[in-house]
Amino acid sequence: MSNQLAVRDVTTRRETDGTGVCCTPLARGPLEAADAENVAAMFKALGDPVRLRLFSNVASAAGGEACVCDIQDVGVSQPTVSHHLRKLREAGLLESERRGTWVYYRVASGVLATMAQLLAPADA
Repeated sequence: MSNQLAVRDVTTRRETDGTGVCCTPLARGPLEAADAENVAAMFKALGDPVRLRLFSNVASAAGGEACVCDIQDVGVSQPTVSHHLRKLREAGLLESERRGTWVYYRVASGVLATMAQLLAPADA
């Protein structure tokens, strides 16, 4: 699943100081159906407080990645942490890499930019 939104160039017309009409590109257009499904899956995964805390722990980790041993203290058992991390990976929010006995997590490429783009005001 791609986390990049298919952003269409949408223009809007506005009057400029009475001299004519100019076209100003907007930051984004409405979401296509497939993009809406992908983004909804991302936000659904983040709708759980434990998953949101895990995602936040990974996103704020020094060096851009975190060992599972450093982020698992979120008030639930280790098997539950593994379950939530799997859900975050399935939603395309996290990527993982096994190194020996530990698994390291990082935010998937483009996820934060996609969320920022979606949540930014249209006139920004």
